Amino acid sequence: MKWKQVVLLSCLGTVFILGILRESECAAVPLDKTNKPEDQQRMKRQVFVSEQDASNFFKRRAKRSPKSRAEMMAEHSQRLAADERRKEYREEQYNEWENYVEEEQDEQYERSREKVESWRQWHFDGLYPPYQYNRYIY
Repeated sequence: MKWKQVVLLSCLGTVFILGILRESECAAVPLDKTNKPEDQQRMKRQVFVSEQDASNFFKRRAKRSPKSRAEMMAEHSQRLAADERRKEYREEQYNEWENYVEEEQDEQYERSREKVESWRQWHFDGLYPPYQYNRYIY
């Protein structure tokens, strides 16, 4: 019994809402009760394309029809421009990476040179050349 009441109330609510919406104007197409037949014809001409224009549209460029030379050239120039932009971007990224690697190598070289120099200063025994095998004279 309960489900019958739920179905009945939902149907009544739907009918009520549809009744209210029928009387209100839509946002896209306002209801104008004073439409004249010539206005309707003018609106049809604005919305619909003539049959000849429509057939020319589909004849001009079907899915399997070959592209015109101008279309092919335009697509090719767009493809070349995209390739050039991609090439420039990759060159820029590669140059940045090279600069980064070069800086890292320079820093590594500088750190190792400083370590070797500090080791030599710490272990210097006054002899020349200050190598490890010159430390002990027999």
